[in-house]
Amino acid sequence: MINSYAHSYDAAVATAAALAGADVVRTMYGRLLTRIDKGAGDFATAADVEAEKAILGVIRAARPGDAVLGEEGGQQGAADAVCQWLVDPLCGTLNYAVGTMLVAVNVALRDGAAAVADPFGSEVFFTDGETAWVRRTGIGDAVLTPTSATGWVDVNLDPPFPGAPAFRTVDLLAHPEFVERFRPRVGSTTLALAWVAAGKRAAYVTDGKDLAGSVHFAAGVALCRAAGCVVTGIDGAPIDETGRGLVVTADEETHGLLMSMMRS
Repeated sequence: MINSYAHSYDAAVATAAALAGADVVRTMYGRLLTRIDKGAGDFATAADVEAEKAILGVIRAARPGDAVLGEEGGQQGAADAVCQWLVDPLCGTLNYAVGTMLVAVNVALRDGAAAVADPFGSEVFFTDGETAWVRRTGIGDAVLTPTSATGWVDVNLDPPFPGAPAFRTVDLLAHPEFVERFRPRVGSTTLALAWVAAGKRAAYVTDGKDLAGSVHFAAGVALCRAAGCVVTGIDGAPIDETGRGLVVTADEETHGLLMSMMRS
């Protein structure tokens, strides 16, 4: 009873924090925003910074003793804190900066509750660590049900590519069996992970390192696991902090097909 209540409370905090960040992202959309250079072609905007502030305000009010690792603010709070939140206030900054409404706000309690808000889609996806839901404005909550029926697979083509030359996402797209069975979508935002959990996508594939504990991916991975998706690295092994990449699918059949194509 106590654990169930705590998990529900954490999910409520994650959801409120993600929605607070989404409000900022939506409000600042369309403004001329100065880019804050982060090197290697990456950058942030004032919207990233202000959204993270709004998220931190919610977390600190509800869980003042917890630590936070933010995409923009870095590590905050006690290094030995029992609980740590992982925050990506605006996933899809490049999309946002050029006026594309394909972005996400990610908030996750490490190894616990998480939420992914779509600022422009009137949806927030959230989990208490055991079950995953979507909350739609004016409709209410519904349990997420993954399905591969769409046949759409989101792929991340953003660098770096640590798996090359053994694995390149672009090679998967050119695989004859892939084009027969699936259709690719390239969005470059982790909102796609929530879409796999919600049945809007059949799968999501990306290369990369240390994604399990990443502020970018932690919330989406938590959602997919709670929804019952198959979640592995690009080698098919369980993901951990030493693994590479992600292959997240709605079901075992889709996972098996993609892994077969990637290995060939």
